[in-house]
Amino acid sequence: MDKQKVIDQLKEIVKPYIQDQTAFDALTEDTDFISDLKINSANLVDVILDIEEKYNIEIDNDAMERMINVKAAMEIIASKLAEKN
Repeated sequence: MDKQKVIDQLKEIVKPYIQDQTAFDALTEDTDFISDLKINSANLVDVILDIEEKYNIEIDNDAMERMINVKAAMEIIASKLAEKN
């Protein structure tokens, strides 16, 4: 899956939860969900659920704990999709 496409899809998923529009507009692989986008932990769970639904994958607790930034989310999505195929 194309890296930029995944970033664009993640932007759509996190958009309703962000508290910092400037950081969202400058979103990169290194963007941290909590410290940069100001997404609180409860909403981060919603983001993860939305990712599971979007990609039809299941994210376990270990992966959830690692999903702190865009790059980690992309890696987890890629590995879960690879497991499915």
